[in-house]
Order: sequence, then C-alpha cells, then structure tokens
Amino acid sequence: MAQRNTWQRERVREALADATGFVSAQSLHATLRDENTGIGLATVYRTLAGLAAQGDADSLQSPEGEALYRACTSTGHHHHLICRSCGLTVEIEATDVEQWARSTAEKHGFRDAEHIVDIFGLCANCASARDERDAD
Repeated sequence: MAQRNTWQRERVREALADATGFVSAQSLHATLRDENTGIGLATVYRTLAGLAAQGDADSLQSPEGEALYRACTSTGHHHHLICRSCGLTVEIEATDVEQWARSTAEKHGFRDAEHIVDIFGLCANCASARDERDAD
C-alpha cells in the first residue's frame, strides 16, 4: 500500500536528502526533533521503509546490524563502498558479483534470486589519518 504524502513524510524525505552518507532512523529523528518538527520516531521508520521500498532511498545493514538509509542517487540495482569512519559512500557497479550471484543461484536450482552486497572499509582520507595517528 502506498504511503500518503503528508508534510511529515515530505520533511523526512528532505532531511534524508540533506544528510551526508547513510543515517539511521534514530539519527534522522534526532535531527527532526532538534528542529521541533513534532515528527515521531515511528513516522520516521515508516517513511524510510516506504522510501526504500519505492526505490527512493538506499537501505543497508551496518556491520553492527543497524538499518541505515540515504537518499538514492541512482536508479536500478547497485552496490556501495562505505567508509566505516566518516560514512563516505561510493556507488559501484559489480559485474563480477552479479555473475557470481546468478551462477551460484542457478547451480543450486534457485531462480529469481536477489542479493545485497555492500563493502565497508576506510576511505583514503580516513586511512591516511589513522596511519598518521598510529605513527605518533
């Protein structure tokens, strides 16, 4: 069922678009709470889930298991490289992953298989800063 387009949902959409990188529902709610919008956490969760289902937001699970969201900047299936430190996110194509997923599913008799692949690491800037700290 499609979500009604209320001012609260539109404000959540705007806040997500303004966010840098992936954010949790709690983090987005804190931003909205600080702006005295009166938007509840349940509305933030429902709106983010709806945006992700419609393809208007990317959703992934952090290494800690938390659902994270960001406004989607590309259409269609894609993957991400995500910095664990600063949250920098790069959308990537992964032809090898697509071929592996398809052939693995077929090998085991699966059809209409779907997959999610996100790679977490340190971006060049964060890795360099960590190297400098470790050298001191």
